[in-house]
Amino acid sequence: MFTPEFRSHFIEFVPGDTLMTLRLVTNGWKAAADVFINVGVKSGEIIVHSGNDLDWRIYSGGIRALITRVIFSLNATKVGEYICKFADNLVIVDIPDITSIGLHAFTCCMSLTAVYLPTTLTSIGNYTFNLCTSLENFDLLHTNLQELGEMAVAGCLEIKSMTIPDSLRTLGYRVFDGCVKLVPSNINTQYNDAVVAHLRSLQN
Repeated sequence: MFTPEFRSHFIEFVPGDTLMTLRLVTNGWKAAADVFINVGVKSGEIIVHSGNDLDWRIYSGGIRALITRVIFSLNATKVGEYICKFADNLVIVDIPDITSIGLHAFTCCMSLTAVYLPTTLTSIGNYTFNLCTSLENFDLLHTNLQELGEMAVAGCLEIKSMTIPDSLRTLGYRVFDGCVKLVPSNINTQYNDAVVAHLRSLQN
């Protein structure tokens, strides 16, 4: 019905939410939309909607490394899985009022220094901030966090401070593994209970 040329031109003028919906209509619209999204990533910005805007298996490596800024649409209810994995040049993330962050969402964002989380947050998935080696502090105290997934901040070598809310109930396997600056040298970061006990002692 529409030529590829028409599609590629048309999507330049549609809102982000509509653009993501068009990807589901036909392969023709998906192809045109993906090219447009690809251009956006190459310019350094990625728009995050309610799920996975980009397939990490396709847009990984060099393309992901170009992302410097993340913009969340107003309708976002969660941060999708893998959405910014390998975004090596992403420095700051300010997450709006969502309830959950999917697994591997920010894995290997090695330039990430600050993450601002909303009070509505209840769940952080497995490996979400794994190997964010420049992240120095992680403030969860103001959130309603109930679940911190497996190895969620493992390998964050520079984390020096973390606050934990009383709402936290579930901790995955080796959440703090490798966070060597977070606790004294006599505390093994592989064991969640010991790390949490230390962090809570600092908050009281």
